Amino acid sequence: MTTRRRKSGKTASKHTALWIILAIALFLIIVFLGFTYYFKYHFFFHSTINRLSVSGMTLNEAKDRLKEEAASYLLTIYDRNGEKYHITAEDIDYAYVPGEEEQKLLTSQKPYQWINSLFKEHEYTLKTTVTYNKDKLSDALMALSCLKEENFIEPTDAYIEKNETGFSLIPENPGTHLLFEEVKKEVSLAIEAGENTVTLSDQAYLAPSVKQDDTTLTDCIATLNRYLDTTITYDIADNTEILDRNTVIKWLNLNKDYSISIDQKKLTDYVQSLAYKYNTYGDRRSFLTSKGDVIEVGGGDYGWIIDKPKEEEQILVDLNTGNEIKREPVYQQRALYRESNDIGNTYVEIDYTNQHLWYYKAGTLIAQSDIVSGKLNNGNGSPDGIFKIVYRQSPAVLKGEDYESNVTFFMPFAYNVGIHDASWRSSFGKEIYKNSGSHGCVNVPYECAEAIFNNIEVGTPVIAYYREPVTLTSNSAKISNAYSFVDPEKEKQTP
Repeated sequence: MTTRRRKSGKTASKHTALWIILAIALFLIIVFLGFTYYFKYHFFFHSTINRLSVSGMTLNEAKDRLKEEAASYLLTIYDRNGEKYHITAEDIDYAYVPGEEEQKLLTSQKPYQWINSLFKEHEYTLKTTVTYNKDKLSDALMALSCLKEENFIEPTDAYIEKNETGFSLIPENPGTHLLFEEVKKEVSLAIEAGENTVTLSDQAYLAPSVKQDDTTLTDCIATLNRYLDTTITYDIADNTEILDRNTVIKWLNLNKDYSISIDQKKLTDYVQSLAYKYNTYGDRRSFLTSKGDVIEVGGGDYGWIIDKPKEEEQILVDLNTGNEIKREPVYQQRALYRESNDIGNTYVEIDYTNQHLWYYKAGTLIAQSDIVSGKLNNGNGSPDGIFKIVYRQSPAVLKGEDYESNVTFFMPFAYNVGIHDASWRSSFGKEIYKNSGSHGCVNVPYECAEAIFNNIEVGTPVIAYYREPVTLTSNSAKISNAYSFVDPEKEKQTP
C-alpha cells in the first residue's frame, strides 16, 4: 500500500511542472505576438527621424512630434568671422507638412523582429516637406545686422607695397560685404534641407578684384625680389665696392599696372660715381722721380676707364639673376695695375726739363740717357702727362708735312709722338730742345733706343713731365690729352 502512494505523488508533480512550462510558453507567445502587433503600428524603440526621437510612437504621434519640432525650428547663420545670427520658425512661418514617407518608414519595419530591435539604434533620415514664407524670409534676412549696408566692410584688392628695404605683397582684405541674393539662396537651401546651421560661403560675399595669387602680382614680386637679392661685389684690387638692395631699391619704379621700370638716371648716376671714383685716366698723380723729389703729374691717356654704357647694360643683366656676383667693372681701357698706384715699378720716366730719360723694368734700371724732345719755342713741345706704349716698330719711317726720317726703333706713346733713335744727332741733352728740338718725338741715342725696344712691352706706362710751366699747342698734344696743352682758338677768344 505504501509503494503505490509514492508513484501517484511523482506523477502529480510531473503534471504540475508540465502545466507551468506550458503556461510560461503560452505567456511568452502572447507577449511576443502582442509586441509584434504593437510594433506594427508603433516605431521600434531607439528610433529617430532626422535625429528626433519617435521611439514607441504611432505614425500620427510621430507626425505630431515632427510638427512640434518644426514649430520650434531655429536656423543659426554663421558669417565668415564666426558671428552668428538666428532665424526662427515664427519669423518665416516655418511648418512641417506630413507626407507618405513617414508611413513607408513604419511599414518598412519587420514587427516580428522587435526583440532584435531592442539592441539596435534605428536612425532614419527623412526628406520632410516643410513650408515657409519666402517674403518673410527676405524681411528676416534684411533685418540681420550683417546685411545692413552701414555695417559692410568693403573688400580691398591685394597689392604690392614699397618700403625702405624692399617690396611686400599685401594680401587682399575679403571684407564683409554680403550679397543679399546669394545669402538668401544659401539660407533657403539650408531651410529646405531641414538644417539647423548654415555657414555662409565665400560666394555670398562681394569678392576683391585682385587676390594675392594673381599671376601679375606674383610675377612682379618675384622679379622685384630677384633684383633686390642680387649683390654685385666689384673686384677693384684694394678697394671694396658693393652694389646691393640698399642702392637698387632706389632705382626701382613700380608702375600702376605692376610693370617694373628702372630709373635710368639713377643707374647712370651710379655708374658715373664708379667712374669718378675708380677711373684714373688723366688723373693727377704724385710721382717719385729718379732725382728723388716728388712731383705732381697730370694729363695723358694712361689709366683705367670704366665703359659706362656697357657697365650699365651688365648691371641690368646681373640684376635679373638674383645671385651674388663678383666681377670687375666693364672697362673701356685698362692700366697695368688696379691698385691705387696703377703705374707700378715698370715704366719710362722722361724729365723734359732736365732732358733725361730712365727706363725701369720691375724696379731695375734697364736704360737711361740724355734726350732731345720737341721744339718748345715753336709750340712743338713733346706732350706731358702719363701715357702708355702703344706699339713697337722696327724699322720705321716717320713722316710729317715737311719731313721724312728713317729710324730703327720706334715706340709711340702719345698719338704720333714716340721714343726713337736719332742717328742724325751728335749730341743730346741740355737745352737743345728749346730751339733745335724734334717735331715732338723723344730722340735718344741708338744704344738706348735698342735697349728699351728689346725689353719694353706694349702698355708700359710713360711718365713725361716738365718742371716748369709750359704751353703746348700742337695737335699731338691736344689729341693725347697733354697736361700743358692750351687750345690756341680758345686763347684768342679770351679777352
